[in-house]
Parts: sequence; C-alpha cells; structure tokens
Amino acid sequence: MALRNRTIFAMIPWWAYLTMAILAYLVFHYLVPSLMSPSSFRLIGHAVPLLGSFISLILLLCAALMAFDAFRRRSLLDNQNGIDSTRSISWKEFEDLVAEAYKRKGYMVTETPFGADGGVDIILKKGTEKILVQCKQWKMKKVGVKVVRELYGVVIAEGASEGVVISSGIFTQEARTFARGKPLELIDGAGLLKMITEVQRRQMPVKTKAKDILCPLCGNSMVIRTAKKGNHVGDKFWGCTSFPKCRGTRPYNA
Repeated sequence: MALRNRTIFAMIPWWAYLTMAILAYLVFHYLVPSLMSPSSFRLIGHAVPLLGSFISLILLLCAALMAFDAFRRRSLLDNQNGIDSTRSISWKEFEDLVAEAYKRKGYMVTETPFGADGGVDIILKKGTEKILVQCKQWKMKKVGVKVVRELYGVVIAEGASEGVVISSGIFTQEARTFARGKPLELIDGAGLLKMITEVQRRQMPVKTKAKDILCPLCGNSMVIRTAKKGNHVGDKFWGCTSFPKCRGTRPYNA
C-alpha cells in the first residue's frame, strides 16, 4: 500500500503565501520594469504591473484561506472538552484534530489527501523519526487487527520508525496482541483525550463520564474501584464491569 501524497498547495503555510504575494508585487512593479528595454517597456510595460497585481491578489487569497484553516484547527483542538466532543466531529475534523495535536508536540506534520478511510492519514517527522499515523473510524467502538496489520505493512514498506493507529474507541485484544513487540502504538479514546489535554493552549474543563470510559480489553463500560491490596491500597482506579471475567483496568485521574 503506497502512501498518498497531499497536494503541495495545501501544505504551504499562510505566511509563505503572504511572503510570495509581497515578493510578486515588488518584482512585477519594480524589478521587471527596471530590467526591460525602452522598446519592450513601451509595448508591454503597462501590462507587467497588472500581471503582478493579479498574481499578488491570488496569493493573498490563498494566504487568507490558509490562515483561516490554521485558526479553525487551533480552535477545534482548544475547544475539546471530553470524549463526547471528539466523537461528534466529522472524520476530516478528527484528522485535523490529531494533526494539530501532534504539531503542538513538536512534530513536522504532513497530511495526505482527504479520504474517509484507507492509507496513511498523517506523516510525522522529528529528527530522524518518521511516524505514520492512521486515524481510523472516529466513531468506531472497536478497531480490529486488520487495520493494525495493514499499517504495520506500510511501516515496513516505507522504512518508517513507527506506526500509530488512533481512535476515539478502543482496540480489540487481537489488535493489541499483534502490536505487542512491534514499532506500533495504539491510542484509544482515553489516550487521545489525555494527548488533547496535554497540548491544549487554554485548558477546557474535561468532562469525563463513566459511560465514556471503556475497558481497553473488552470494550465494556468501567466503574471506579478502590484497590484493597498490593502497593496501591486505597488508590482509586477504573475497573471493568465484567470483572472477574475481564480484568481490564485504567488509571483513575481525579
């Protein structure tokens, strides 16, 4: 499975478009006319500044669109206040949310073309690291091993450092077993929420409800329990409602 390449125009930041617009204006209004011979200037001299103005206007429009998109992404991330909000957005917004979160973690982020599924959605780079990210089914309760296996194949084929599958749901036990010991990271809904709160610029009150906490092993709901033995006696934790059949747990952050 080959990586998809995003159009270069969507990868250019707004400030680069603004810079190009200013340069285009200066080049066509001052530099080009100064280099033209008198005869050439008489023929097309007046058209050169008009062309420069047209090019500058197009570039300024692109800068405005990119600036608005950057603002939208920042707002999307900063306004998240719980797993409900991440599950209510569209698949494209979900990918934008993940991309913005990784950008704030210091990664150089490259997004692939728009598409609801398939392929690699985001490519992360930091130093010598190259990480492939798959944002899979933002409303899917369970992500199976097929998705994880396919991403692993792409990681090997592309020579990437690691692969990440991220979802607002959970992963099946088979998927987790397959990922164990491989350069793969599986981020479920709880992990996603933790990542969001770590990078938000304005901390929103995170609304964590019991129904949002799903068992990482079986996907059932969880309840708050208190450890009665071991090194963490008295500490609270999330325990699966299917205990003792399922012994899935999550840390409790009061």
